[in-house]
Amino acid sequence: MADTHLDRDVLSALQEVMEDEYPMLLGTFLADSEERLSKLHSAGDAETLGATAHSFKGSCSNMGAVRLAKLCHDLEQCAMQKNFLEGIEKLVGEIDGEFAIIRPLYEAERQRSLADSAAVRRF
Repeated sequence: MADTHLDRDVLSALQEVMEDEYPMLLGTFLADSEERLSKLHSAGDAETLGATAHSFKGSCSNMGAVRLAKLCHDLEQCAMQKNFLEGIEKLVGEIDGEFAIIRPLYEAERQRSLADSAAVRRF
């Protein structure tokens, strides 16, 4: 199930580059995502909605959240259309649902990485 939501190759590359800072990166992504979701819900115009979706899309892409990035892309495109209200609520709901799926996956990845780091330090 996780492979349809996360690109494990991206996560492996991030872990290799970030080393001991990898768990912090995962935590930052989760906290940042919460803020972006809140901004999506409170966006009062198409420009704000599109900009927030675009920014969230980039963050998700960088972190390997492939399905969430696709949904954010779809929302960004929808916000650029003249009748942007059509489909917005549905897409935001899908984004919420996808984040509810990936959040525990990233939290588990963070815990695994912290445990691995602790085990390495003991030796």
